[in-house]
Formats: sequence, C-alpha cells, structure tokens
Amino acid sequence: MSTALALLTPADSAACCSPLSAQPLTTEQAEQVAPLMKALADPVRLRLMSLIASHDGGEACVCDLNDAFDLSQPTISHHLKVLHEAGLVDRDKRGVWVYYRARQQALAAIGALIGCTPI
Repeated sequence: MSTALALLTPADSAACCSPLSAQPLTTEQAEQVAPLMKALADPVRLRLMSLIASHDGGEACVCDLNDAFDLSQPTISHHLKVLHEAGLVDRDKRGVWVYYRARQQALAAIGALIGCTPI
C-alpha cells in the first residue's frame, strides 16, 4: 500500500470509490472503506453521528451528547474517538468542553458510495 493511501481516513477513501452499483470494489478499496462502515455499524456511534449532524449548526458539545445516553462519559468519548478516527467528525476543544462537527464531505462520500441520490 502506498504512503499516500495510508494517510487517508476511511471517509476520504470512500470518496474515491465508484458507487457500489456501478462496479465491484477492488480488494484494496474494500479494505480502505471497511473501517468507515465499521465505525457506523455500532448503534451508539450511528446515533451519535445523527445527533451531531442534526444539531443546530451541525455542531454539538460533548456535554449535550453525554446526556442523550445512559452510558458513562468515557464510553461516549471512546465512540466519539472512533468516529473522529474514521474521518466522520471533526472536533475542537474550547475550554473544558469538546465540540464535534459532522464532516459533510464524509457523509456525501458515504451517500455516493452506496449510490444514494438526493431526494
């Protein structure tokens, strides 16, 4: 695998692939995109992604996200870290709080990969 590909997040990798219905993924493409799909395959992470993306301004404070679950703060932080490492969210620390923003280009890449068209 080239070093340039290794620097891509899974979300960035999804952007380079044709829709699944257009042509089969290569083994390399599937290996690059699988971590993105794994990141979203967990119900907590999928819900976190939805909460962040639908929050006013597309950004949510971790304090708001913690209150939406009956889970410990370290567990929520772990799930947010997985989303961040997959390239699905960006984060900014402001004082004691961390704010998460959905990466719209990552969401668009997922939609393009699975062949979604805007409604």
